Amino acid sequence: MNRSKKISAGYSYHNDIRLVKGGPEYFDVLERMIREATRLIYLQIYILDADETGERIINALLGAAKRSVRIYILVDGYASQHLPAAIRQKFTDAGIYFRMFQPLFKSKGFYFGRRLHHKVVVVDTLRYLVGGLNISDRYNDIGDKPAWLDWALYGEGDVAPVLERICVKRHRTFLNRRERKAREKTAEPPQPVTEIQERNCAVRVRVNDWVRAKRQIYNSYLEMFRTASSHLIIMSPYFLPGMEFRRKMKAARKRNVKIQVVLGGISDIPFSKDAERYLYRWLLRQGIEIYEYQKTVLHGKMAVCDGEWMTIGSYNVNDLSAHASVELNLDVDNKHFAHTVESRLQTIITEDCLQITEEDYKKKMNIFRRIHQRMAYNFFRMALFLFTFYFRQQE
Repeated sequence: MNRSKKISAGYSYHNDIRLVKGGPEYFDVLERMIREATRLIYLQIYILDADETGERIINALLGAAKRSVRIYILVDGYASQHLPAAIRQKFTDAGIYFRMFQPLFKSKGFYFGRRLHHKVVVVDTLRYLVGGLNISDRYNDIGDKPAWLDWALYGEGDVAPVLERICVKRHRTFLNRRERKAREKTAEPPQPVTEIQERNCAVRVRVNDWVRAKRQIYNSYLEMFRTASSHLIIMSPYFLPGMEFRRKMKAARKRNVKIQVVLGGISDIPFSKDAERYLYRWLLRQGIEIYEYQKTVLHGKMAVCDGEWMTIGSYNVNDLSAHASVELNLDVDNKHFAHTVESRLQTIITEDCLQITEEDYKKKMNIFRRIHQRMAYNFFRMALFLFTFYFRQQE
């Protein structure tokens, strides 16, 4: 760890972690965590669908409830609005505390557009899973349709109680007075972590939430741009960095920091991809390497700095994540782990990506395509500005 104590503040050091790839690997880990839970589960997610993958996890949760595991579920009220009422009733009948996060236009506090975009699971105040994946078939291998590329961090240790406290505060907001009193009466104190005290992996929790004046993930990225000495790899869908991000990226390049960005070649929102490609000319002018992932939709969000530390979670590099949505990442300050993740990203760059060079970009570009991309970029920039203007005034 070569950063100052001031920069590295907020880490806990007794954690055992591993990178989990989206698809079957992720849902096997999630289901096993639920099935092995003995006391308590917090699950907070953006999308919970009642499809094949969703039913699998829902049934695991109902099974845990039958074992008297206390379960608290919070999903986003906008993204999960189509979850059938029958599923919600099953949760209620099983004794599961289920709530919808305040959806668009329907909050009592009128939090216009504020969404619960983070994805976190905490089990027994010990085990945790944080990443970018929702519970839906698109994030799993179903039939001949491969999962979107995404990642999560599985861990055991000191970060679990921190994540649990965050989940408690989020969920408690939506409990009525009777439920809140019942929870406080029956809640168990955090259990001491004894299984892995010999581990020494530094992890810290990072939150973005304008209501609570937190922009920690945003600051982690700025920290990377400011402190990087050799190279950065950023993987992000919906990549529309704001002016401050671009200034910091440009400053890093002036220090000869190599920057590689891994973006989607296939997009679930084509118009957004057109807006993203409008920035390619600026990126190429700065000497930033652009790689488009070709195998499926890219949904993973992570960055590695100098092969020494990294961030991973739900945060997209755009103003919606920066100023509006509730986001959660984990920073890992461990050279061996970060180097391993970086090697995996480099393999993806080499084997599964198409590099966009300035020559290729100019060959594919014409005036009509450029106008279309600029229109898309201006549309999204204006939409994000209007969507986040009120939020930025509150920060």
